[in-house]
Amino acid sequence: MTHFVATIEEILVEGSARLFRNNIWKLHGLLESVVSDKGPQFAVELTKKLNKMLEIQTRLLMLFHPQTDGQPE
Repeated sequence: MTHFVATIEEILVEGSARLFRNNIWKLHGLLESVVSDKGPQFAVELTKKLNKMLEIQTRLLMLFHPQTDGQPE
């Protein structure tokens, strides 16, 4: 499924997260995956900003150190 949301200006990650929250999340809930032509850093930042807006604690795992200490980022 694809949604297109019109904007009148260029937006960065925070603006993209806000558009997602206001237009997509209310219809479908959280993401299962992110497809982006902006690279993996954009997808990571989008997820972090969206989680912060939705007051979801993010606990990122290190690739070679999957233990978490229970502290949110």
